[in-house]
Amino acid sequence: MHFDQLHALYHQPLFDLISQSRQMHLQHWRGEQIQRCSLLSIKTGGCSEDCSYCAQSAHYSTGLEREDLLPIEDILSAAKRARAQGATRFCMGAAWRGVRDGTPKFEQVLNTVREVSQLGMEVCVTLGQIGVAEAHKLRQSGVTAYNHNIDTSPEFYPEIVSTHTFTDRLNTIAAVQQSGMSVCCGGIIGMGESEDDRLRMLEVLSNFDPPPESVPINCLMAMPGTPLSDRPPVEIFEIVRLIAVTRLALPKARVRLAAGRTRLTREGQALCFFAGANSIFYGEKLLTAANPAADRDLQLLRELGLQIEADDALGPPFRLTPAAAAF
Repeated sequence: MHFDQLHALYHQPLFDLISQSRQMHLQHWRGEQIQRCSLLSIKTGGCSEDCSYCAQSAHYSTGLEREDLLPIEDILSAAKRARAQGATRFCMGAAWRGVRDGTPKFEQVLNTVREVSQLGMEVCVTLGQIGVAEAHKLRQSGVTAYNHNIDTSPEFYPEIVSTHTFTDRLNTIAAVQQSGMSVCCGGIIGMGESEDDRLRMLEVLSNFDPPPESVPINCLMAMPGTPLSDRPPVEIFEIVRLIAVTRLALPKARVRLAAGRTRLTREGQALCFFAGANSIFYGEKLLTAANPAADRDLQLLRELGLQIEADDALGPPFRLTPAAAAF
């Protein structure tokens, strides 16, 4: 979609917007589940990049201690636990500028992916910048999706990071697409950008070829010690509007309600699901940010009548009822 189209959608009356996004959602996702994903930081802190929102940057004093790459045994144990709790996608994130083929840390990641991929879940990694060679090896090892967010609009991007460019992000995404891995790519709102910046971000995402399979919408978690530590939370209706327009612009993508859910009420989250969000991260932490506990998520999804991933420990899946669909 072009910016003018996105702008017109976004600025119509809210009920008109979410009615349209709901229709689009049901057209492409009726009967689908709310996907639950688990995210593990496999290498925390000490990143050389200066992303203003990130507590893992070595440029800021956030109190976060640098840790080495986790042993394969620890990662595999976490993946098995996530699977037992109902996750169908396991995501592994490392605080690096990027990885290069032939290095010991990249070989360790490949070995880890091979082990995790045997568990029957989708495997997603986010390792920073990669090229064509690294992307192909990750794909061959069992990675199904690569996460590399563009964060915001091309125009606002230099305001939040100076150690790499927006084009660098696009180059990594192009390498991922060439390899055959799915692209998981979204952004962060609440960093001081304008609503137009958010729509220009969506314009870029909607013009990927192929479009991203997954679009995480993150609300900034203002971390102490970072340049954005004093940013206020985003208003719920701004979040809902963005999710609705994302659903309309990318009807076949999983729209993932990601970081910042601890700041949303149950009612706010329900409105986000109605507007088109159909995936969440669950667990108590997203890399370094807090996240609602898994049991609270399950309770909310049950009360909404949404279908969740089936698991022997949880009983049969809960489905979206006609009454809930017509809300």
